[in-house]
Amino acid sequence: MEILTFRNYCLAKKGVTEDTPFDPDTLCFRVGGKIFAIVDILAFESVNLKCDPEYAVELRETYPGVSPGYHMNKKHWNTVTFDGSIADTKILEWVDYSYELVLRSLPKKVQTAVVS
Repeated sequence: MEILTFRNYCLAKKGVTEDTPFDPDTLCFRVGGKIFAIVDILAFESVNLKCDPEYAVELRETYPGVSPGYHMNKKHWNTVTFDGSIADTKILEWVDYSYELVLRSLPKKVQTAVVS
């Protein structure tokens, strides 16, 4: 997967914004102000995605390319590598999951504003 494909996929979702709050190379995608995906712009070797704790463990046990979130809360975040061991379509499914998980965690008023 190329970074532009990934970026366009994330930005096509309702209410998504992007920024680089940590450093100029770390790109964050947010919905309702909350991060759901983080990538390194230059290396683009992996993505950090928010995940339900039980599902996160299941993915780590099933896919060698999934590990506890790098520099993140290991319980709620996974790092997924772009090493070819996981199909791009599967990674994009997990992006959708992360987006929906974060969206559902937002106050109802914010959720309504995002999806309207």
